[in-house]
Amino acid sequence: MFKRVVLIVLDGVGCGALPDAHQYGDVGANTLGHVAAQAGGLSLPTLQQLGWGNIVAMEGVAAVEKSRGAWGRMAERSAGKDSTTGHWEIAGAILDKPFATFPQAFPAPIIEAFTALAGVEPLGNVIASGTEILVELGEEHVRTGRPIVYTSSDSVFQVAAHEDLWPPQKLYELCRAMRTVLDDWQVGRVIARPFVGTRADNFKRTERRHDFSMQPPPTVLDALSHQGIAVTAVGKIRDIYCGRGISHHYATRDNDDGMVKIAEALDHLGRGLVFANLIDYDMLYGHRRDVTGFAAALQHFDRWLEGFLP
Repeated sequence: MFKRVVLIVLDGVGCGALPDAHQYGDVGANTLGHVAAQAGGLSLPTLQQLGWGNIVAMEGVAAVEKSRGAWGRMAERSAGKDSTTGHWEIAGAILDKPFATFPQAFPAPIIEAFTALAGVEPLGNVIASGTEILVELGEEHVRTGRPIVYTSSDSVFQVAAHEDLWPPQKLYELCRAMRTVLDDWQVGRVIARPFVGTRADNFKRTERRHDFSMQPPPTVLDALSHQGIAVTAVGKIRDIYCGRGISHHYATRDNDDGMVKIAEALDHLGRGLVFANLIDYDMLYGHRRDVTGFAAALQHFDRWLEGFLP
């Protein structure tokens, strides 16, 4: 039996469409295959040895006859397609009903509840990327102090606010209160998105993002914790499970910091689980369709993994 397990989620790194892809506009999706093709091939020697090329066809990453590790591709059983659903299922909690999404933005009762809590009507209430919304509405937010509310294809209620106008702790309090409101609406996550800058061309989101998830049902993390087995969370893992079953937590700024924290967590763990999420693939590259950045981040992880593996 293993004394220590390291589970790393490369957020947004997909290997092909699931049977229900048509419900989400994802027919033909294959992030790894498409990134490899558009980048002119990937160089992932460590992951190739582990069997990545056996999972899905990737230019530059060949299948191997004898892989260094076990490999495979799993299908999600839960209804829904978002970060919370996927992570909960990894830990053994399967959802029969998907979280709510808002393709037409949020209805009036939700915005009215937010306005009552914030003391001011929000800007936005649109579907948008986190960077584009700052370009579009950041300067108006700085002038008015009105928080920016937006969503995506996922079940998320996101609130962006400048740190000088809404210090992170104040923004967290607002989002925590909205979490209570949105439980009745089955919204998976409320996300606080602090940012800094002085104008549209230099607004930048900070590392003080915080996710407020719905309380999960019992998971493997709870079972481990009840047996006295340590669970160390790296990145947004703690937020996704509302801290349930988590013994220790390492916040991260980006993938590079996450990889440092994974190694540090393992160094301090005698027995237990390190559960990590590396988010840059999704947050920095996937939503922006940045193939070059996505490919470079994968290859950087591959080089790190070579030194990390025993």
